[in-house]
Amino acid sequence: MADALILIPAVALLLLTLPGTLELLLLTLMAVLAPKKPLARIAIDPDKRPRLAIVMPAHNEASGIAACVANLQASIAQTTGCTLVVIADNCHDDTAVLAAQAGARVLERFNDQQRGKGFALDYAFRTLLAEDFDGFIVVDADSRVDADMVLAFQQAFAQGIDAAQCRYRIANPEASLRARLNYIAWLAFNELRLQGREQLKVSVGILGNGFALSRAVLTAVPYEAGSIAEDMEYHLRLVEAGFAMRFLDTVTVYSDAPNQGDNAAVQRSRWEGGRFRLIREHVPSLFKQVLQGNTRLLEPLAELLLLPLAFHVVLLVLSLVLPVAWLQAYALAALALVVAHVLLAIYYGGGGRADVQALVSVPFYIFWKLTLMPKLWRNARQDAHWQRTDRE
Repeated sequence: MADALILIPAVALLLLTLPGTLELLLLTLMAVLAPKKPLARIAIDPDKRPRLAIVMPAHNEASGIAACVANLQASIAQTTGCTLVVIADNCHDDTAVLAAQAGARVLERFNDQQRGKGFALDYAFRTLLAEDFDGFIVVDADSRVDADMVLAFQQAFAQGIDAAQCRYRIANPEASLRARLNYIAWLAFNELRLQGREQLKVSVGILGNGFALSRAVLTAVPYEAGSIAEDMEYHLRLVEAGFAMRFLDTVTVYSDAPNQGDNAAVQRSRWEGGRFRLIREHVPSLFKQVLQGNTRLLEPLAELLLLPLAFHVVLLVLSLVLPVAWLQAYALAALALVVAHVLLAIYYGGGGRADVQALVSVPFYIFWKLTLMPKLWRNARQDAHWQRTDRE
């Protein structure tokens, strides 16, 4: 009886972590072993350049909107045929006025029932699809971009790509130890894994910032995603419809991480709460569709089953505690994989000694994330409104 009581949690821990471990192993191997083939830069006839709208969703961003608009306008100036459009959504400050003064075209939206970035983007896309744009790039209102980012997306569309995601990095890893650890996590989540998926020739995913969709994609799959994890929600619908995101790893969009504990807690609990809600709502359906033969949904399913690394590590550590030899051996191998994955992300992302040294504090970071579980659980159970995260 005692052996049976131990076996039940052992099997449960294996089932909870094994899909994520296999996903992590496959993506790490593909990113490291497969040759990298960045999208080629090509010359485009100025008269044939795709006409793009750079869509910037903004909610109460008056404090930084002018600087963000200026940064995007500098990138737009590197090419022709592109327009910056700010969608000021349910703003109670001067976001719209300041964006217009900085030179952006501004759309305003007010809706007390449908509040969130997904609703704002859907409104902007539906409005702009009535015009002659060939595609749309989404850049958040707290971001900076590489000078040639807009041109790089134009070249991608000119080569027949319908949807693409560029690199997305934290701009201020030096702001705090927590920001440094977030920076490292993003190198893994936003770059190494996307490179692995690109080599697997599957859809790389949408990171919510620095992604682009063609007119054909948005016509076929309207951006009807209202959850706090609207980017992942829309990506699932995109893959179900037969489309795939490509990885544009030659340019980067940057965003500051909040370095105050309260602001970081709000951001993290909302993001990961939204992810757990997607797991609860979509995994059964995705699993059923994969069993029915829709194999293109296998990788998105595996992505959802790979929990955020902090929680994945906690479950693996719990596996070490149980006196089950085969489970302990598996947990040690899986933890070694996590370490290798993170170190390789730092290496291929161009990180340095400061990043490696910061890994010493990972146990404290994991403990901090565990304290967020009540907030995360609330966000996983209810709709979360769009809430601007202060960045100091």
